[in-house]
Amino acid sequence: MPTLIQNPRKAGKPTLVLYDVQDDKRRTRVMNACKDYGLARWQYSAYQGRLTGTARKELEVRLERALGESAGLIAVLTLETWQLEEATILHREAPDAD
Repeated sequence: MPTLIQNPRKAGKPTLVLYDVQDDKRRTRVMNACKDYGLARWQYSAYQGRLTGTARKELEVRLERALGESAGLIAVLTLETWQLEEATILHREAPDAD
């Protein structure tokens, strides 16, 4: 289990990280950075959670290093709580393949 870099008791603001990184090794680094900051996988290439301002800046530096010179895009979005509360999220589990 990774050691969380941000104290989970410091809630921070809702944050969404979206990425499209082509290189497998660098994509894994991006995923691990998100997990280390306590973000949860929301979708294949998206993580969400709460970050303080300081944690967000630290994560952005780490994500920039993870991407390096590789092709790709990483977006770190800070949301307001009302945006999540008013969001429409449609979710359906895939049927069992049995």
